[in-house]
Amino acid sequence: MAAPLDKKTFAALQREYRRSFGFALVCVDADGHILHGRPLRTRCSCGGPSPARLKQALQETLRWGEPTIDLCCSDGFAMWAVPLMRNSACEGGLVVAGVRLEGPRGRGVSRSHSETILAASRELMRLLEERNLTNPALLKLHRIESERQRERAEALHVSKTYRQDDLRELYLREEPALLAAIKRGDRPAAREVINRVLVAVYHHGRDRLDLRKSLILELVIMMCRAAVEAGGEPTQILGMNYALLSRLDTIRDDEALTSWLVSTLERLLDAIHDNTRYPHTVLLGKALDFVEENIERKLRRDEVARHAGLSPSHFSRLIKEKTGQSFQDLLAAYRVDRAREMLVRTDKNLVQVALECGFCDQSYFTKVFQKRAGVTPGDYRRQHRRNGNGGA
Repeated sequence: MAAPLDKKTFAALQREYRRSFGFALVCVDADGHILHGRPLRTRCSCGGPSPARLKQALQETLRWGEPTIDLCCSDGFAMWAVPLMRNSACEGGLVVAGVRLEGPRGRGVSRSHSETILAASRELMRLLEERNLTNPALLKLHRIESERQRERAEALHVSKTYRQDDLRELYLREEPALLAAIKRGDRPAAREVINRVLVAVYHHGRDRLDLRKSLILELVIMMCRAAVEAGGEPTQILGMNYALLSRLDTIRDDEALTSWLVSTLERLLDAIHDNTRYPHTVLLGKALDFVEENIERKLRRDEVARHAGLSPSHFSRLIKEKTGQSFQDLLAAYRVDRAREMLVRTDKNLVQVALECGFCDQSYFTKVFQKRAGVTPGDYRRQHRRNGNGGA
């Protein structure tokens, strides 16, 4: 087999790398045998890395998608590698070996020295990517997959601390985050929540597929509720769920179960976005419901917007677009409307009415009420009581 890198190209890379870091490169074939260059001479007890160790350094980078700092042996000499690739095939690699982990003065691994080693490993990867001598796309896929494996492992570790009865507590803790992500249409965040719950489900379900199905069904119910609250058409979601539940009954393995759950999430999110009411009318309606329910206390635009899952600026634009008013004007209108009702239907004095409608004092209440109703609160009460439109 031809060498993965000719001598001239290797020499050019060697010179550039030495100028930057002072480290020596060696070019090896796929089995770790040295083709060009030689490692730094060290007092390493093993006499330098063997072909097997050099091959392992290449395989570690392929596995994790990025250079992995490893030890040649127990004497504190570091090594790292980047594969030379043609498409998806590894034909060899460039390796740095014999770099002492201790700093120049032998006082342990200093921050600056460790950062130099890390930077050097990344620069070697960059040099090969720049010259199209490796496959950055494939390495990135491996890097993403290794990160997912790490996340799954961490989630599994955490899930082992839960008791069986704690799983539903986990659902309750995760539901707000899932609902918020679905309302925003944030698919990555929603998938992240699903992944955390899914790992716990698989841990607690263990070898019982029927139990895992039951637990995942609870998760889907939670997702459907979130989708309806976010603006999904209930009848559409109900019809979709009938087909999904029929398919769930036929599932016989975990891979199909996971695929079914992810597909369900995607279809629910699609159902939200397919509904022309989303996000405007639905989210604005939720915000106004929140205002009505909390009219007696001080309300800020940012708080109301956050409750509806909107940014403050988007919320302001939406109110102006749909009502022609600012948030403060709309809030004042709600407060005055509530006051009108209380003035006619209760005998509470004006101070009580003002405070229960969210006004800071009677004077400000009178000023705002007269501006919007055309009369003072006292006159409004007398007029409507006289006309027989209400009473205590």
